[in-house]
Amino acid sequence: MQNYSSPDLHIAVVGAGVMGRGIAQIAAQAGVRVSLLDKRPGAAAEALRELQATFGRLVDKGKLTPELATAAGQRLHAAEAIQELAGCAAVVEAVVEDLGVKRALFAELEAVVGPDCVLASNTSSLSVTAIAAGLQRPQRVAGFHFFNPVPLMKIVEVIDGLLTEPWVTDFLLGLGRRCGHTAVRAKDTPGFIVNHAGRGYGTEALRLLAEGVAEFHQLDRILRDTAGFKLGPFELLDLTALDVSHPVMESIYHQYYEEPRFRPQPLTRQMLAAGLVGRKVGRGFYRYEAGQQERVEDAPASTARPARVWVSRAVPVAHQRITTLLQSLGAVLDDGATPAADSLCIVTPYGHDATSCAVAEGLDASRTVAVDWLFDTRRRRVVMSTPLTSRETREAARGLLGADGVPVSLVRDSAGGVAPRVIATIVNIAAEIAQQGIAAPADIDRAVTLGLGYPVGPLAWGDRLGPATVLRILQDLQDSTGDPRYRASPWLRRRARLGVSLLTEEE
Repeated sequence: MQNYSSPDLHIAVVGAGVMGRGIAQIAAQAGVRVSLLDKRPGAAAEALRELQATFGRLVDKGKLTPELATAAGQRLHAAEAIQELAGCAAVVEAVVEDLGVKRALFAELEAVVGPDCVLASNTSSLSVTAIAAGLQRPQRVAGFHFFNPVPLMKIVEVIDGLLTEPWVTDFLLGLGRRCGHTAVRAKDTPGFIVNHAGRGYGTEALRLLAEGVAEFHQLDRILRDTAGFKLGPFELLDLTALDVSHPVMESIYHQYYEEPRFRPQPLTRQMLAAGLVGRKVGRGFYRYEAGQQERVEDAPASTARPARVWVSRAVPVAHQRITTLLQSLGAVLDDGATPAADSLCIVTPYGHDATSCAVAEGLDASRTVAVDWLFDTRRRRVVMSTPLTSRETREAARGLLGADGVPVSLVRDSAGGVAPRVIATIVNIAAEIAQQGIAAPADIDRAVTLGLGYPVGPLAWGDRLGPATVLRILQDLQDSTGDPRYRASPWLRRRARLGVSLLTEEE
């Protein structure tokens, strides 16, 4: 067995592209000797020169001392032949994402390295078990999945194949931590943790767009301003590029045998066919000039106001929150058991739509809107109309809720609204990852926050909203739409009923 903490640890990285260089860099900075090999003649030596320049820039920025930069550079070696890797404790492959190529490389390595050399794959989407299949020692193969750019994305997934021995992943977990990354253990399943958990954000936003609930730029703003995402889902799709992200969406959907939770939308396939893949080509969901995203302005603020406002009492906590907000905006409140004839009616659904709430409470749909009360209203407020809501009512609601200068987004009727629907989907997928034992609950949250940049881990997010609240949103969504994509994970369902944290593991 190998010792990841050995001061004389020697590993190899095969593949001198962006990922291979990044892995070699963090290992060398962590005191590990690294041999870098690439099939293209001169590529490894070229990568070493680029890494030396990188160390120099880190010194200039004060992030590395000259002594440490020199020492890191001296630990790097450009190998010219695979035979030079014979004495390595581990080999990390970072070659093209092709199963046949990776299997052929590991078969070649088996004839060279020692019997206890760890063979690790940086695969992001292929089965580790499939990569190891056919090898003489498949038990020493594991996944070691870093994210780009490796030095900045401080997360690595360590994946057990079906035959991987525990000491192999223990070694890689330790090596990942030694390199300064958070290392999390995962089962060999499609998408592992991060790419699996990330299915909820983009696919649900695309579903909202497909239903005509709001324009893509409106959805981006709502999810940034009310839920706290750094990038909206369509900004993110433009950044990652559809020629990368759409195949991943399709791959995970098909690998899970058409699991409805991961269902893609036809629009991204059409955009991919048209070459509208995102920022790198100047056009995706947005247009880009000189790399700058076009600015789509919010609708002008409304000056209209309602005579008075009646707020539903169906959800007491929501009634209190919205009433307090309206009082701060100077609204005249209608406190009657039923609304007066000239009152704007506000309903506060969980997972139902505004129409269902209006019908259930016997309200005039032409005077009724729903307001999202579950998420932050300090930076943006979201108003949802019914199909019958009059223009006058919509403008009065926009004007009142934006009276203090906070922008108001008006969206069409939808079960669950925008942020509640997207976040409930994210939480539910993470709960199912925990249910399947793919990773420990705390590791799921760590991996997602570091790998996807979410403002909070999905299970912790479920705890903030309350597991019972998330369960209710999902149940209402499934009842309203009949779509099995919203069926609640048993992990979520049981913890909601017991009133315990989604991060609670079974003993």
